[in-house]
Amino acid sequence: MAGPGGGPSRRSHTKSRKGCKTCKKRHIRCDETFPQCRNCTKHQVRCDYMDSPTALVPESPKSPQQPNLLWTPEIDATIEVWRQTGEFPFPEMRVYPQPQWRLYPKTDLRLIHHLASISNEMFRNRTSKLTIWTDLMPKFLSIAASYPFVMHSILAFSASHLAWISQSSETRSLAFHHAGVALKGLHEGIANFTKANSDAVLASSLLLAWQATDWRGWASLVTGTKTVINAMQSWRHESLFAEYIAEHSPMPNRNFMNPVGSPISHEARREHLNIITDIHASLQRLQPYLSRHDQESKWVEQLRGYIERIRASSPPQTVEEQFSQLYALRKWLFWVPISLLAAKRGDVTVLVVLGHFYATALALEPMFPDIGSVFCANLALQPLEEIVKVVQGYRDQRYDQRTQAISYLIQFPCDMASSYKSRRDWARQQASEASPVQQSPYGLETLNLDIGNQLAQYNYPPSLSPAFAPSPLHFLPTGLASGQTSPYLEVPRTTVDAYVTSSYASPLVSPAAVLPPYSVPEEHVFNFGMPTGYHSSGLSGFVATPIWT
Repeated sequence: MAGPGGGPSRRSHTKSRKGCKTCKKRHIRCDETFPQCRNCTKHQVRCDYMDSPTALVPESPKSPQQPNLLWTPEIDATIEVWRQTGEFPFPEMRVYPQPQWRLYPKTDLRLIHHLASISNEMFRNRTSKLTIWTDLMPKFLSIAASYPFVMHSILAFSASHLAWISQSSETRSLAFHHAGVALKGLHEGIANFTKANSDAVLASSLLLAWQATDWRGWASLVTGTKTVINAMQSWRHESLFAEYIAEHSPMPNRNFMNPVGSPISHEARREHLNIITDIHASLQRLQPYLSRHDQESKWVEQLRGYIERIRASSPPQTVEEQFSQLYALRKWLFWVPISLLAAKRGDVTVLVVLGHFYATALALEPMFPDIGSVFCANLALQPLEEIVKVVQGYRDQRYDQRTQAISYLIQFPCDMASSYKSRRDWARQQASEASPVQQSPYGLETLNLDIGNQLAQYNYPPSLSPAFAPSPLHFLPTGLASGQTSPYLEVPRTTVDAYVTSSYASPLVSPAAVLPPYSVPEEHVFNFGMPTGYHSSGLSGFVATPIWT
């Protein structure tokens, strides 16, 4: 059809009617992609789709799928009250100062609620120190009240866990979005690093490093964490993370970005195989005591399978290979404890099983000399020591067939904690004597340049930074089938309900002994005043985690 005056026909109107405000302001076409349009993602800005309740509702079958945030009616009701009143649903966590909750969209509150409910469960049950991260969550939230990039780090951490549970690519995209915004804020925070914002820079660095699924992204963030901790030494006692800094102060000569590798000798390989044999033997000793504990038994079997794959694979020659081989274990260290501790509150069996997970990280450290200590072992040491302390307290109170079994099964984790501390302390002493720390007042220039390069180089999709790209395991030997692989972690899935538990704690006596279930669970150090098997997820909104995700 001819246009006005007989000229060429006009093109059909393609203007986006429901584009986001940012695109309209910039006079560019919005692709209306939920939860973050591509233009906003490209320019590292928050898309107002995240704040629009109508954006959560698909308009047609062709609309983009929503992130799977594992909503339940109870969680939805709790968050609605939270939005209306502005009162944090978990006062026991003592978050102060608190963010202005009414300013946050419902999706963000759901992500905060997910981590807060888990942490609150651990605090309530006095098990927060038995995990890597739950004891720090109130501090993270308090800092996030003043530093939005820390809040985005928290939101990314929550979304990455929910994506791991649900295997939802949309939820993974949501994690990418928040991680990218957090990374940009961290970049700016480093550029303006002071004593006042040092806790925020450290908090964001930790949270983002914990989510890293790519070696180079992880290495840059850990290098940043090391630099920040060194810069904070003169005021470390005033920091909210004083205890963490004291426990995790890095060795001065460790370079994660450019590690100096060396060939593995035949003698070292024999020592490594002996380590694997010791881990496997301890897991075999534990397995018969788990006949009435499906979750724990399957996780121990999963850990045994992982150790077998380490044994069958070639020794890692590069730091990337070390990262890849340790990735699954590290993922488990963050998420298996919260699942088992919530499912069976204080059960002695859970403590022994978790002790073996943490002990495995310590035992494997010599096999991964470039990253083993910082990537896994240092994180696992403190919760393992807490577990050992609790078990020793139980043994001091009574001595019977049960305590004999506990003493037998906890010995390997105890030995690994002791030997790792000895190795670490000796290495720190040698490193300090060889090269005392000498650096500029902050020493953040190189770090900031590296993070700036990440922001400039990586776009969405698939990732805003190499630190947030999916990284399944790739170290199976040729000919060894891995089965169906998750997009985010090579772990098979099952429909087993993580919260279907027996009503009694494992007696942990001889596997040949047949004991009736306890009709009235005993009160002991593991019960913390509640019946064994008690779980308050209905009260807290804690989401059950399928054990094979």
